[in-house]
Amino acid sequence: MDLRKHGKSLAGLVLALSVAAPVTAQSAATWTVKPQWVRAHEEFLASDALGGRGSATRDEEITATYVASEFIGYGLKPAPGMPGYIQAAEIDAPQLDGHATLTVGTLSLNEGTDFHLITSSGAWVTAPIARTAGASAVPQGSAVLVTDVPNAQNAMDALVRLRRSQAAMLIVVEDASTRELAARLGGKTRTPMGLKGDPVPARATVMTVSQATMDKLLKAENGVSAVLAVHPLQQAAPRETYNAIGYLEGSDPSSGTILLTAHLDHLGIGAPVHGDSIYNGANDDAAGTTAVLELAHALAAGPKPRRNVLFVCYGSEEAGELGSTYFGEHPPVPLNTIIANLEFEMIGNQDPKMPKGVLLLTGWDRSNLGPTLKAHGALLGPDPYPEQHFFERSDNYALALKGVVAHTAAGWGTPPTYHQPDDDLAHLDLNFMTTAIQSLVEPVRWLASSDFKPEWNPGGQPHGQ
Repeated sequence: MDLRKHGKSLAGLVLALSVAAPVTAQSAATWTVKPQWVRAHEEFLASDALGGRGSATRDEEITATYVASEFIGYGLKPAPGMPGYIQAAEIDAPQLDGHATLTVGTLSLNEGTDFHLITSSGAWVTAPIARTAGASAVPQGSAVLVTDVPNAQNAMDALVRLRRSQAAMLIVVEDASTRELAARLGGKTRTPMGLKGDPVPARATVMTVSQATMDKLLKAENGVSAVLAVHPLQQAAPRETYNAIGYLEGSDPSSGTILLTAHLDHLGIGAPVHGDSIYNGANDDAAGTTAVLELAHALAAGPKPRRNVLFVCYGSEEAGELGSTYFGEHPPVPLNTIIANLEFEMIGNQDPKMPKGVLLLTGWDRSNLGPTLKAHGALLGPDPYPEQHFFERSDNYALALKGVVAHTAAGWGTPPTYHQPDDDLAHLDLNFMTTAIQSLVEPVRWLASSDFKPEWNPGGQPHGQ
């Protein structure tokens, strides 16, 4: 039976592997998050058996089924209006045939021999040629020949500098850094996924060329059009992404809902690094998923809170936050009744810039949520990396744009294992994780039972870019 429609029967694999601890007789005041519970979730979620939980794959569906099965074991119910515990969304994911052509004046270039296409919107691009003289000088909508790469930098550094330039194409000379990126993408052009029916997300096309090919391109006059012709393949079957959702109804359902979230997907299987091709995502974001599960475990086992609590683990965050976007467009409760959203992202390691044992909270100064939870015992503190814009880079942001006070709690912002195959169980600090989750149990229970309503500080609510 399908957990999208039913809550009493599970797929055999997940039922066998599910490690949901039975609800115990612990009182709310003495609830203890046990490290073996934390490890058990990670053992399954970050196992090779799940193949890296790739976005919108069968492995992601199995992951969502596991999370839903745990919600059932804790006594959570389907969210209002939902027939089951899984919210599925159809997506579009164009694939290319690998035979693109680039025409610049009389020059005609072929993919695979003259250039390599690293990323593409999946559509044809026509744009005037321009040369870089610094990122600020890039004309919007142009095909940029990236030639001003200082000797101390590499091609990827230049592309990072230009990522927000609104160029239509970025063309750079291939080097070791771009070859590594292509390998991490599995040797295939990365195209954006999107929710079915939505416009294709805007994304610059990035291609690499040899120095000899770049020399030919540089002979073209500024303003001459570059035309990239790509050829999407027809998909044999539609793809879906999966959100796992559990609901704890409060004693006063009209008092609003607290939303606790994480994303359950990762990068799947890619190019091998030191012989390992499975990107397990133990920290990113099996750790956050574990936090949501254990907070659900704790709150469901205690006295019923005054407010409702909605526990959601999103799919396809790594593909462009598709699961959270779909949730925001199809929420099981009205968004204006959500009191606050706390997202958990990569809580598996201590950040060296944070006080010992403390999680960073993105957008700390934007609202009074973080300081209030800290005052009630949560091990939270200000994000020490404001220049990285972490607040805008996680699933909380889509809801923040809609007015919900929404932040992300995280461990180390960018640990050495980030988006690498060695983001595995061996590289987690399970004691740090357990202590961090434990510190949030009573503050979140208080938030769900109090009259306190978090508010944006003046100028703190985002309104888009």
